[in-house]
Amino acid sequence: MTADAFQLYGTRAPEKPPVRLTARKLTADLADGNLRSIRYGGIEVLRAISYLVRDRDWGTYSPEIADLRIEQSGDRFEVSYQACCEGPRESRLVIDVRITGDGGRLDFDAEAITETGFETNRCGFCILHPIVGVAGSPATVEHVDGRIVATRFPDLIEPWQPFKDMRAITHDVMPGVTAECRMEGDTFEMEDQRNWSDASYKTYVRPLALPWPYQIPAGQSVRQKTSLVIRDTGRSGQRSAAMTPGGAIRLELGTRIGTMPDIGVIVTPDEADATLSARSLLAEIAPLELLFHFDPDAGHGVEALKKFAATAAARRGRSTLEIALPCKSSPASEAAKIARQMQSAGLRPDTILISPSVDRQSTPPGSQWPDCPPLEEIYAAAHAAFPGIRIGGGMLSYFTELNRKRVPAGEIDFVSHCTNPIVHAADDLSVMQTLEALPFITRSVRSIYGDKPYRIGPSTIPMRQNPYGSRTMDNPSGGRIPMANRDPRHNGRFAEAFALGYAIRVLDAGLECLTLSALTGPFGLIAGPGEPTEQGGRRPLFNTVCILSRLSGASWQECSSSSPSEVLSFVARDAAGARLHIVNLTGEERRVDGGALGKEVLLAPFATVVLPLAD
Repeated sequence: MTADAFQLYGTRAPEKPPVRLTARKLTADLADGNLRSIRYGGIEVLRAISYLVRDRDWGTYSPEIADLRIEQSGDRFEVSYQACCEGPRESRLVIDVRITGDGGRLDFDAEAITETGFETNRCGFCILHPIVGVAGSPATVEHVDGRIVATRFPDLIEPWQPFKDMRAITHDVMPGVTAECRMEGDTFEMEDQRNWSDASYKTYVRPLALPWPYQIPAGQSVRQKTSLVIRDTGRSGQRSAAMTPGGAIRLELGTRIGTMPDIGVIVTPDEADATLSARSLLAEIAPLELLFHFDPDAGHGVEALKKFAATAAARRGRSTLEIALPCKSSPASEAAKIARQMQSAGLRPDTILISPSVDRQSTPPGSQWPDCPPLEEIYAAAHAAFPGIRIGGGMLSYFTELNRKRVPAGEIDFVSHCTNPIVHAADDLSVMQTLEALPFITRSVRSIYGDKPYRIGPSTIPMRQNPYGSRTMDNPSGGRIPMANRDPRHNGRFAEAFALGYAIRVLDAGLECLTLSALTGPFGLIAGPGEPTEQGGRRPLFNTVCILSRLSGASWQECSSSSPSEVLSFVARDAAGARLHIVNLTGEERRVDGGALGKEVLLAPFATVVLPLAD
């Protein structure tokens, strides 16, 4: 790890590099006992095969790995180890693992046993298929009853499980090459992980219709096996190179155009005073939208609204009040009470985003929907209580919840949702790969809501609220952990690159507003007390949000990349002229060839650059 690791990742703790396993054309990366980036002839076949143990809040255990043995000969590899999960109340689960690969076949065998009994929401294999080049393509599913069905991977994002009762799934990797993934030891089903912005379809063990959490009894062995079988007829062609012969990633101006969205900044009652104190920095960013979060169930009342009013008055621009409506009495009476509080506080936002508080929690497949007034009643109450103010709906949580509980479009003036990249995994590669899923999310929203004005955010690397458990995860040691309410990379150039990549990936959506941060606090653009960055210091993310804010309303033109998982770009045009914006999404240098754009540049890790163009 280089000396500037903190500048890149917000932490000096390196990720342990994976071990590359090779068996002729078959390669895989072994990381923390699981397999990533499984390729055949250089083409990604599976994104991952992992053996995972989840706690009652869907947090993922990080087991201790012992007795790790790796043997490779070039034609074959073999891995074995023992993993141990320490659960609550001194419970313990031990997993014996053996992985083998011989060129055309990979086997991942695991046996778990507990001497104490062990509570879990899930214990077993998760297999990830990639989405790029796979979405919408043919697949053959073998079910546990022996039925074989020809089908397709979902193109638009499927809210519920596209395939259930699975034993195996086969798809084409490239012409002349197929891959069969066979799962034994339990019943498997697939979910479309693009719902959570994961760049994968996930096949997992134990159907969600069964109760969770559940108990693995003491002394009971749980054995599962996942096998990947590659069938190559010898007719496979070579993948087109992602780079020019000199090794540069190619950029090429495209034909799609549009208008840059307004940029928002979220303000919570806890951070309102700090935001107001940093008003000069807020003025420098000049976001066209402030998003004020208001949750009566959290004790927010008139004082919070007064702070919002003061913050709104201190800058030029619009504001939105985001309301988590308790729905403990009638929506009309609760909305009217908030309207009176707003009047008392002197706050009149330009728009209101309202959603039932209970809808911030997920309702997984097989679960009973919680009591909630009809959304039509809630939106009618909002229109009555806040006359003359635009009313938005959707979810204060993620696209998953919006996809599963679709709000009535005719009752609202705009639709909104958030995303979070560390719901399921928090390693650097998985977080950056979530950017691949964003165009699928926005296209799915547009398929449901047409040209309805559309907003996204706040969407940050740290998780502000956990729809899938009782809490977000504290992260005092600053590690890379799923569902954490603080993430070290938010302090580094990683977050700067992620945010610009995010904005590029959603350009086609025609967003009205995009919110990627707060100003202060753990989701903020400047550091607070007790943080590794000097208090008040600008995080690298500050730069990206400033640039995007200044581009609000400018025109954009697509600029395609020959390797979009590594480098993204677009051209922006405004009164100041045309500029090429490029971002390196990797932790290594990348050389970029602009071709007809006449630009060639060497990008530092996670660098964002702006280059003037002759228009």
